Amino acid sequence: MHKHPGTSVAILVSILICAAQGTDKTPSAFKQLQALAGDWEGKDASGMVAKTSFTIVVANTTVMETLVAHGMEEMLTLYTVDRDGVALVHYCPTNNQPRMRAVPKTGNVKELDFQFTGAGNLPDLALGHEQRLVLRFNDENHITEEWTWRRNGKDHVTVYQFARSGTPAASRSN
Repeated sequence: MHKHPGTSVAILVSILICAAQGTDKTPSAFKQLQALAGDWEGKDASGMVAKTSFTIVVANTTVMETLVAHGMEEMLTLYTVDRDGVALVHYCPTNNQPRMRAVPKTGNVKELDFQFTGAGNLPDLALGHEQRLVLRFNDENHITEEWTWRRNGKDHVTVYQFARSGTPAASRSN
């Protein structure tokens, strides 16, 4: 049964190498998303208060964002690594679940441009749904989220400026 011990060692080494390479393939953009963990406060372009929080879940493989904006019910977005990019599923109060994907450029990522790839519970694309999210990493304590809502082929963009809770800009947003 142990006629080829070298083969067993080679298989074990291959498994270890593949496991190590799997962590190296995590896009730097996803690591930046993980660095957002915590509470954020901000405003939309009309000056209305918005809050969001990022939590790392599922054995560090998913970032969960919970966004509450003035006049809207809570929204949940899950971000995960998807091959060479980052995918998201957005759980919307309108009871549809848009899916989007961003493929960041190499190097230091300043923004992720998530493009619509489909949706759950959306029988007709003319119905209102989130179509795009541009997430900008302004610095370690400031981000911008630009959400594009599409209905009947017409887009409405909502921009949120967030500061990490506890920073001077966040203190002024209340």
